[in-house]
Order: sequence, then C-alpha cells, then structure tokens
Amino acid sequence: MQTRRLGRTELKVSVIGFGGIPIQRLTSADAERVLLRAADRGITFFDTARGYTDSEEKIGRALAARRGELVIATKALSRDAAGMAAEVETSLRNLRTDVIDLYQLHCISSDRDLDRVMGPGGAYEALSRARDRGQVRFIGITSHSRPVLLRAIATGVFDTVQHPINPIETEWREDVVPAARQADLGTIAMKPAAGGAIGDVPAALRYELAAGMDVVIPGMDSTEQVDANAAVGEELRPPTAKEQTDLEEEKKRWGTSFCRRCGYCMPCPNGLQIPFLLLIQAYYVRYGMRDWALERLAGLEKTYADCVACGECVTRCPYELPIPELMARAAEEVV
Repeated sequence: MQTRRLGRTELKVSVIGFGGIPIQRLTSADAERVLLRAADRGITFFDTARGYTDSEEKIGRALAARRGELVIATKALSRDAAGMAAEVETSLRNLRTDVIDLYQLHCISSDRDLDRVMGPGGAYEALSRARDRGQVRFIGITSHSRPVLLRAIATGVFDTVQHPINPIETEWREDVVPAARQADLGTIAMKPAAGGAIGDVPAALRYELAAGMDVVIPGMDSTEQVDANAAVGEELRPPTAKEQTDLEEEKKRWGTSFCRRCGYCMPCPNGLQIPFLLLIQAYYVRYGMRDWALERLAGLEKTYADCVACGECVTRCPYELPIPELMARAAEEVV
C-alpha cells in the first residue's frame, strides 16, 4: 500500500483509508472481519465519528491489538466546549486508546457554525485542551460548504480538512484543494463514490488520488470491497481514458438530481431541513441503511410531504436542482 504525508501533521497514512459509516449495519463479528482485512491489506487510516452509532466501538474492539500500526480519526457534532470535551472522553473509551490521532469538528456547514465553534466557549477550545493533555494529537475540520472551509483554512488553526470530492463533485479542486495545499493541511476525501452514486468505486478513487488528495476514505462493508479498494492504493495510476469517460457519463446522469449538501438552499420558508432530508434519502436508498434513516426521519418535525413546492430553494441552488421534485420522489421512496 502506498502512503502519503498527511500535511503538516507529518503522519504517514495509507492513500486508501477506511470510512466508518457502513460498518454500522454489520454485526460485530462481520465488522471485525472487514476491519482486520483492511489492516492486513495495508490500510492504516481509519475514520469514524461519534454520530455513526456503534462504529467507534466496533473499530476500537477490532483493532485494539494493532493500535500502534494505525492512524485513528474521529469527529463530533458538538459546538460548545463542554459538549465536545464529553465527546472526546467517550471516543477515547469507545476506541480503546489513550490518544486519538485526529479529532475533527464535524460538519461545519455555515458561517454561524464556524463562529460558534471558534468563539469563546466553543468546541475548538475543548479540542485544544485535549491536545494539550495528550488526548488528541491533531485537530481537523469537516464540511460540505466550500466558502466555510475556505474561512476555516484561513484561520491557520487546523491540521487537516475533510470534504467531499469525487467525479461528480469536482468543484472542490478549484479553490479548497489549492488553499489546503498552500497552507500545508492534510487533505481527506470523503464521499469518494458520491455517497454510492458512482458505480465504479476503484475508478473514482483513482480520480481523487490523481487530484492530489492525501487519503480517500471509502466506506466498506465486505472483504471483497476492501480488496478491490486496497488494490487501487498498491499501484497508483490515474483513471484510464475509458474510466474517465465512464465517470463523466455518470456525472451527467446525476447532474440534475445530486444534492451536494452545500446548504445554499436554506433556510426553507416552510421549515424543512432540505440537505438533511436528501441525505436521509441517500442513506435509505443507496446505502440500504433503512432503520438509521427512518429513525432520523422520525426525529424531524417536517419531512418530504411537507414540501409545498414554493420553489424558493430552486432559485438559491447553484446547481439548479429541482428540489420540490426530489422531495416528492423521496416521499415515495422513503417509507
């Protein structure tokens, strides 16, 4: 497995990492089998999150004996210092480790979010203290918003950035990737298969690595997926001409229906959480995580059927997505 330097952290990480979302739906025994296969194939970077139900626990249980070989990253949604401090303690227990290599502020989606976590009593304070105590080695940030992540990079306080980049979401190469490179931040590619929208995952991974990302973190829930993805990292090459053409065709097919969760459509005048609702649909349909999706849907005051098709979101969407139509389709699919 090829390795790359994760920005100024100086950590050496496998170019193919392990995204911790799909193992939520596996039994503990099956998750352990997949995780150990990944480690055996040379994957050394494992990324999870407090919000991924039992993903941290499964990673901690399966990989405890191999902790010294690995780089473990997790993240949390807490925005205040007290909440984030508690999340760090929970992550340490779940992951069965004394120190977490990379702890990330998770899904910072707006300027308000960034101001909150960076201000007095914000979540960054807790991570900074955890780093001083030796509980966390480095601090990162994840986002689906390019303007927000550019602001975060400019603060100079983060060691890594994690964001979507794939053959559909190519726009990150225009500004965020160069800005991160200029600041010597580690770059972590999430959603490398566009949340399951891209069929040829190895070709997509080649695209992202050729774009200069330090590590890509596809989700994997079988040893066959591990083997196919790990092989990409053993012999680095860009996509072939045919692979590139096929990826571009897939982008065209999704062009009018793929939500990037950038948040420009918000706020909805009728109170719908549009990006989150479309994320729930993606998990339900593409990942097959029906119980997770329905549980999240039940916690919302308004869902797909509450869309009145006013069209205000469409006027704001930079990708001109027909959001009311997507809501109507989701109302039929997510049942």
